[in-house]
Amino acid sequence: MRYLHTMVRVKDLDASMNFYCNIFGLKEVRRHESEKGRFTLVYLAAREDEQAFEKTAAPALELTYNWDPEEYTGGRNFGHLAYEVDNIYETCKKLQAAGITINRPPRDGRMAFILSPDGISIELLQKDGSLKPAEPWLSMENTGSW
Repeated sequence: MRYLHTMVRVKDLDASMNFYCNIFGLKEVRRHESEKGRFTLVYLAAREDEQAFEKTAAPALELTYNWDPEEYTGGRNFGHLAYEVDNIYETCKKLQAAGITINRPPRDGRMAFILSPDGISIELLQKDGSLKPAEPWLSMENTGSW
């Protein structure tokens, strides 16, 4: 397993970029805009982590800017921790056997979400892309929120 990023939602992308880049000293290393999803993702890295990010896409801070205004309450502005795993199906099976609920099953063979005991959302991402979709994950419904 390898740490990837932490995601936080921001209300004002320009103000956040000014803070994180100009004041705090991080650097934008990747940006993705989704017209369909109506959001922008901006990945920031510390100067010492830029080369590592270029090779492995980690470690980073992911700023998520939703184009439609939303009031973030109850910690919703903090999104999730993300970890890359060697085999998402084996990891989820092991977690499930330990009594952990798979809130968002890896139906696509690529991504799953679980919650920590304190309700912190944790994203699991398949290393090197996606595995072939497989049961029981393919038919499993989402549970709760993440």
